[in-house]
Amino acid sequence: MHNMAKTIAVSDETYELLKRLKGENESFSELITKSLKKRSSLMSIAGSGTLSTADWKKTRKELKKGEMITEKKLLDAGRSLGTS
Repeated sequence: MHNMAKTIAVSDETYELLKRLKGENESFSELITKSLKKRSSLMSIAGSGTLSTADWKKTRKELKKGEMITEKKLLDAGRSLGTS
């Protein structure tokens, strides 16, 4: 599977936090993926000042939209395979 790169904007403070957390030979993507797989979530940083309330609401909305798109794609794939 080919991974396409996406650009996201983070505050300078968030960038510095991520930079301190990541290993010397680790990419930001690897750090974020590892953190999320450890069951960390965006919810754990809500209220920490890392994300503004407006950014948190926008992020939650985008995540929900992504979940809905994924669910639709899975349902469509199941139908095309004759499994639903």
